[in-house]
Amino acid sequence: MADTTIAKVRKTDAEWKEQLTPEQYRITRQHGTERAFTGPYWDSFETGLYRCVGCNAPLFRSDTKFDAGCGWPSYFEAVSPDAVTELRDTTYGMVRTEIRCGTCDAHLGHVFPDGPPPTGLRYCINGHAMVFEPEK
Repeated sequence: MADTTIAKVRKTDAEWKEQLTPEQYRITRQHGTERAFTGPYWDSFETGLYRCVGCNAPLFRSDTKFDAGCGWPSYFEAVSPDAVTELRDTTYGMVRTEIRCGTCDAHLGHVFPDGPPPTGLRYCINGHAMVFEPEK
């Protein structure tokens, strides 16, 4: 049986700052968020694949994207169970589930249990944490 362990991407803070724009760095490395209805992809429904801005790992397919009306790109399922990791987030007096890239630990957003079938999940993701690869 083949080893399917994902190799983690590790970089220094200086390397991340060199690679990412200031907004991408603030969101993915400092656990920030973009204001609703301002980031890329919240109102885009092209066919393709959304990848992590930090390591280019595949995160979400366009056929799992839906309009949640929240102002951030929303998906009901990640491309695979190991594409993202979940962590308990208790900042700002709330209890939420933070989503990070499974490969480079970039902060992506949060997941909520109020999405559509078949999963009932709403992955609410910062557009600046992703790059879009259109289907060829």
